Amino acid sequence: MDLLDGAGASYRLIDHPAEGRTEHASLLRRHSLSQAAKCIVVRVALGRRARRYVLAVVPGNRQVDLDGLCELYSGTEASFATRAVAEDLAGSVSGSVMPFAFHPDLELVADPGLLSHDVIYFNAARLDRSVALATADYLTLADPRVEPVARRIPVSTRI
Repeated sequence: MDLLDGAGASYRLIDHPAEGRTEHASLLRRHSLSQAAKCIVVRVALGRRARRYVLAVVPGNRQVDLDGLCELYSGTEASFATRAVAEDLAGSVSGSVMPFAFHPDLELVADPGLLSHDVIYFNAARLDRSVALATADYLTLADPRVEPVARRIPVSTRI
């Protein structure tokens, strides 16, 4: 909040029952799922012992494209970071990760599909409070690498 206030960003806080699942949080915040910033920490293997951690930010109605991230970083494999690593790098508990990378070992990549909205929504490093932030201010403050890192969520074939 200090970062947003210090920059004079256009935002508002939304208090709601504790929720870390994007779909449910979006309902509580009353916005379209595509405006939710789903934040996932991904481990990209670069070789035998080398790796990079990426905070992938995608629209709430999409999934992180692990194969695409692997290719983007010329990796050999991409997978979700362990919960402990993700929480350490993001500085918050799973389900409340913000779309900002403050840790030096975490690179920020945002999907352009999320950035097409005037306002994006995300949990404020806690499960019971969210932020509605002007996308232009997000881009200025976070300065993410913008790359297509989302894919459609497959339709379930279960009956």
